Amino acid sequence: MSLDLLIELAGGIDNVRRILSPSEFVIVAVHNNECCHPLPDGVTSTLVLGEWQLSMSRGDIGDDELRQVGEKLAKQQRSRAQPYQTPTYSPYRPQWHISPPQGLLNDPNGFIYHQGEYHLFYQWYPYACEHKDKYWVHLTSTDLVNWNYQSLALTPSDWFDSHGAFSGHAVSQDDGLYLFYTGNVRIGEQRHRQTTQCLAYSQDGRSFKKCGPVIRHLPAGVTEHIRDPKVFFANGEWVMLLGAQTTELTGRLAVYRSTNLTDWQFDGLYGEEIAQGYMWECPDTFILNEQRFFVFGPQGIKDDNPHHTIGHQNRIYRMSLDDTNHPTLHEGWQLDAGFDFYAPQTTQTPDGRRVMIGWMGLPDEVQHPSCDQQWLHQLTTLREIHWQDGQLKQYPAQELQQLRQAPHQLVLSAQCVDAQSASYELHLELEWGQELRLMAGSEHYVSIIADRERGVLRLDRQHTQIRQGDVIRELVLDSARIALVIFVDHSSLEIFINRGDKVMTTRAFVPSDATNIHLLGGKAQATLYPLRAASAPFSG
Repeated sequence: MSLDLLIELAGGIDNVRRILSPSEFVIVAVHNNECCHPLPDGVTSTLVLGEWQLSMSRGDIGDDELRQVGEKLAKQQRSRAQPYQTPTYSPYRPQWHISPPQGLLNDPNGFIYHQGEYHLFYQWYPYACEHKDKYWVHLTSTDLVNWNYQSLALTPSDWFDSHGAFSGHAVSQDDGLYLFYTGNVRIGEQRHRQTTQCLAYSQDGRSFKKCGPVIRHLPAGVTEHIRDPKVFFANGEWVMLLGAQTTELTGRLAVYRSTNLTDWQFDGLYGEEIAQGYMWECPDTFILNEQRFFVFGPQGIKDDNPHHTIGHQNRIYRMSLDDTNHPTLHEGWQLDAGFDFYAPQTTQTPDGRRVMIGWMGLPDEVQHPSCDQQWLHQLTTLREIHWQDGQLKQYPAQELQQLRQAPHQLVLSAQCVDAQSASYELHLELEWGQELRLMAGSEHYVSIIADRERGVLRLDRQHTQIRQGDVIRELVLDSARIALVIFVDHSSLEIFINRGDKVMTTRAFVPSDATNIHLLGGKAQATLYPLRAASAPFSG
């Protein structure tokens, strides 16, 4: 039986929801099952988790035939998502951070400088504040501040990514742009995961053509949790890093090698020298001042602090590669000590700086107040990563200074000062024993407390409208004073501490009129820069 006949039995391509190809079968899921009867021998109809699916033997149906169906489904998916690209009004929507128009945003992907402009993608589910079948939204910028929407570069339209185009990176090579990502498919009532590593290509940096899986099968010793390819060139060959989970349920780094970006050979699993959780996600690697680093998201890490209950973490480690590209991980650090920083990606600017952007969210949190306006999560501000005198430093990207308006010199005290803006940059030094309250109104505020007795800087958001997640983060500090550079943008707060030593990031939902600043326990001089809006889809 032909694929065309199966599509016809399904009621035509307009009635096909997705196409699957597990093992030796082809499956089409349909929107409306009423047209699908009676069925001939060799075709079965099954209800799977509320979705009717028609199945038949794959026979001699090739990848090209399946890809043609995927291209038709991609066109439909882009059309269906079009109304959801109109941003809803929301008092929580940022003024210059990247946020989704509607639906759920998560990991930044494919962050790269290519052909004179920056390209950035993010995962998006258009239809609800839920983690479901992910698209890739494509943005471009020439200055890292003002971003232009380009397209839905990838949709979950093919047999190898029908339940989501998961995270990955980009490679600029031979004037073309290569997107490597993980195709996610779920099969049957048990939602058995089928994982492949996939490639899409663009010659013009605008339209992307899927090339399908470049790695179809799991390597020995890992579960189906293997994803988020990072591809780079070292020692005369291409190397792919994948976050993985072993069959013993430990996190590891899977390494593949290639000479041409399309044919990949499994090299091995690495990372046993560090004990970090049950799964690793979102690997990245880069060189700072002749030292290679490795960034990843280990899951399942427990913290001794009772306030810190979230197992999804962010880490950066020094990494070395031998002549055969076998990695070894050395000492590591937390990248961000706040609540909401995950799945970061980096790229290099033309002047040689390494800049990073992350997801301001966490995998299990989908109940924030912005859901009332049908959108959830955003990306972080851009930060520069430096390696200086054996120490990791993180600074706000210098491009952000173009958002500054005329500065205001403030004297902060217990008497409130109205920032007169929900988007600003604040510079001050906090003394031990003081408490800074930001985004303050009659009932709501965020506290930054320099707790002298415990020697911690405490970020407390329990007096906000937060609905889910931890409310206190504590960072151990041993400095005499605490220099802060703070970025506030409607529903987010990013705190750079002691000139780049530490960073704390959080979502902080408060009413739109909560713009006061208080300082308890003394006075302090401060400089406040109101920040203008940027062209950052879909900022307020």
